[in-house]
Amino acid sequence: MGSLISASYVLAAASGAGVDPLVSAASVLAAALAIGLAAIGPGIGQGNAAGQAVEGIARQPEAEGKIRGTLLLTLAFMESLTIYGLVIALVLLFANPFA
Repeated sequence: MGSLISASYVLAAASGAGVDPLVSAASVLAAALAIGLAAIGPGIGQGNAAGQAVEGIARQPEAEGKIRGTLLLTLAFMESLTIYGLVIALVLLFANPFA
């Protein structure tokens, strides 16, 4: 964790901005929390959805096409939530509005 804080401080110092180390450390921790939570939720949801899809296909093999199409669409929506968390983390690290 110390390396993340020092890496953020080095990035801020290299850009020439006088950034408070506390703000820099809080930004790194907030970015880590954002990407961590954004990965956990959709990860659990994707595993649950895939398991239910496999169970549905096993029960009704003739409905495989509809189940697969719906599964892929819902997986894409879940993955977009992870990408939103990544965007927030990148904003906090590189375009920090608090610095």
